[in-house]
Amino acid sequence: MSGAAIEVRIENQLVRFVPPTPINQQDVVSQLGGQETGGVVIKVLDRPRATLVIDREGRVTVHGTQRVDAARAAAKELMLRLGLSDAGLETELGPVIASFDFGMPLNITQIVGDIGAGTAVYDERLGCSILEDSRHNLTLKVWPNGRCVVTNARHSNMVAMAAVYWRDQFSDKNYFVERI
Repeated sequence: MSGAAIEVRIENQLVRFVPPTPINQQDVVSQLGGQETGGVVIKVLDRPRATLVIDREGRVTVHGTQRVDAARAAAKELMLRLGLSDAGLETELGPVIASFDFGMPLNITQIVGDIGAGTAVYDERLGCSILEDSRHNLTLKVWPNGRCVVTNARHSNMVAMAAVYWRDQFSDKNYFVERI
């Protein structure tokens, strides 16, 4: 089973942009129809498709994009609509949410406790095992059908390395179930 690559899909890349001059939240509300809630202003863009959150410090956090360049395009669109320049816009990368599939079903109730480079618990509500991976510093949610959702990752390459590592670990421990 080992050796074959696992295709990782980035579901969301959280990116925050810090403009040289903070964005005024009230300008986003009055000029662009942003919604104020809980100390932040939220603006949903159709093109590029993204949700922008402007915090009290005038920084823009972009949700709903899969690539940094798409997030930058969304932040730039916001700034241009406000008549601001995007020159000097600093980028801060946040966590990645990704998914992949082992391609085989697993007995996920066996993936519980201390399992080498991680600790796992079975979450009855979600119907999956949640594995805190200390080797790659991320969290895997593993379902019986072999599908995984990874949170708290810093880069897609780290997710790919974790996917291969855990596939090999699960294979060595016979956690995969043969299809009938």
